[in-house]
Amino acid sequence: MDERALLTDFAASAARKIDQDRKQIVRCLSLLGEAAAWTRPNEQCNSAANQVLHLTGNVRQWILGGLGNENIMRDRAAEFAARPPRPLAPILAEFERTIDAAIQVVHSITPEALAREYSIQGYRLSGLLAVFHVAEHFSFHTGQIVHITKTITCADVSLYDAKGQLAGQAGGKPW
Repeated sequence: MDERALLTDFAASAARKIDQDRKQIVRCLSLLGEAAAWTRPNEQCNSAANQVLHLTGNVRQWILGGLGNENIMRDRAAEFAARPPRPLAPILAEFERTIDAAIQVVHSITPEALAREYSIQGYRLSGLLAVFHVAEHFSFHTGQIVHITKTITCADVSLYDAKGQLAGQAGGKPW
């Protein structure tokens, strides 16, 4: 595989992974419901709803602002400070809109843009590292939301079957 194809494959895989994680987050919040989505075991922990606010802000800043060149205003501290009563529906709607837009940016990014240097959140890094950061960061918080959901609901929210294959997808790429 040549360098250009490798970069294109990387971006497509990152977009699929972000979309897979997004679906898992939406599924978890539907299982949690309004009240449980804001549950914090203690003040050092964030609720699933706070995690969604944080991911929305992070993806907007890094992908839409950083790579997509949109003018983004973000209040990172407010993402973690938010408390109920705040309805989940508008939070999830903004999350979905943001992730849809980010996936479009990642799908349309050229290998040249992945190699270009950007300044995002005070860091100077390539577009490739920015996409990697978002996919990794998104996955990390998805795991926290899955853990919160399992702890509160006792639901099995696994996406994989007993053989470690993505449920409903035999063979192929996991993301």
